[in-house]
Amino acid sequence: MRQIPRGVWVLGFVSMLMDISSEMIHSLLPMFMVMTLGTSMFAVGLIEGLAESTALVVKVFSGALSDYFGKRKGLAVLGYALGAFSKPLFALSAGIGGVVTARLLDRVGKGIRGAPRDALVADVAPEHLRGAAFGLRQALDTVGAFVGPLLAVVLMLVWSNNFRAVFWVAAAPGFLAVALLFFGMDEPQRDQAKRRTNPIVRENLGRLTGAYWWVVGVGAVFTLARFSEAFLVLRARQTGIPPALVPLVMVAMNVIYAASAYPFGKLSDAMSHRKLLGLSLVVLVAADIVLASGNNWTLLLVGVVLWGIHMGMTQGLLAAMVADVAPDDLRGTAYGVFNLVSGFAMLVASTLAGILWESFGSASTFYAGAGFCLVALGTLSRTPGQGPKPTPTTDQR
Repeated sequence: MRQIPRGVWVLGFVSMLMDISSEMIHSLLPMFMVMTLGTSMFAVGLIEGLAESTALVVKVFSGALSDYFGKRKGLAVLGYALGAFSKPLFALSAGIGGVVTARLLDRVGKGIRGAPRDALVADVAPEHLRGAAFGLRQALDTVGAFVGPLLAVVLMLVWSNNFRAVFWVAAAPGFLAVALLFFGMDEPQRDQAKRRTNPIVRENLGRLTGAYWWVVGVGAVFTLARFSEAFLVLRARQTGIPPALVPLVMVAMNVIYAASAYPFGKLSDAMSHRKLLGLSLVVLVAADIVLASGNNWTLLLVGVVLWGIHMGMTQGLLAAMVADVAPDDLRGTAYGVFNLVSGFAMLVASTLAGILWESFGSASTFYAGAGFCLVALGTLSRTPGQGPKPTPTTDQR
């Protein structure tokens, strides 16, 4: 860990602060929509799917712009700033329209910052430590993802389930994240003498190899198998947990996620990526089955822990796999396209999860997730693994 550059640590702590801000809201938002605003389960799934897919679609353009200009930090700062300014809108929302507006603005900010931030990690991390660097950034990010819900629980208990008051407090760490990135991150210098061209024209996209598109396909299937975590929150509510304590479910999941992300990221530098991805799907199948069959908090906790282990095994790994197979000068674009495809998969998965929940009950949602996991396992077993990392050409057309 001492060899990991300072910039990776800064980006990790920036992610942590923004996740504290976001998860204070997101751990309560499904209940706020259902209990306070009277939103249907189908609408929850559709809103979550649209929000997440919007973020992933925007990443294509922000990633391409970061490649074109040779600058990534400015776009990342803009994205984090939009996320910070969206937080007060949740507290001000009087109906579902306000929530949708705030959620989409928040996710647009995430989309703008996501690909440039991941490309920055790849830019500053030595190749032999890339898995560990992505794992560390993901671990710090996930620390925020459990601190946020924990703060939400405390404030909900103190303020007698006052959702809006918690939403107001959530804005503070978001603005701290923007300040830390702006003043604390030094972007590495890139060769500005090369002629700038559009990264998403056919000639440049043609430099993304079959190995890259294999990673994109695997990421999409994995996203289909793992729908929005809003359904974990709503499943917890079904077990009879009081509303103020429901965010503890996300705390438990993210503690496991944070604790496992760096070790599994480091392991990915020395282990077959295919095998690690396959093992993660087995873990997710077990999580889905437990969550589908369990109606008490003990089984719920087991399922949530398994879900967190799966996240720790895969998220940093997939990011490192993209960096390994994409040309250095197209990293932003490569992350953007990867997330665009995953975004559409997330929209389909979350919308389908909401329909199944309303039509056949909550168990059907998780059984369907297990079924998609089996499809993903089949994809891993029948398709070629990733090839060697391509070398950028001298012609930057």
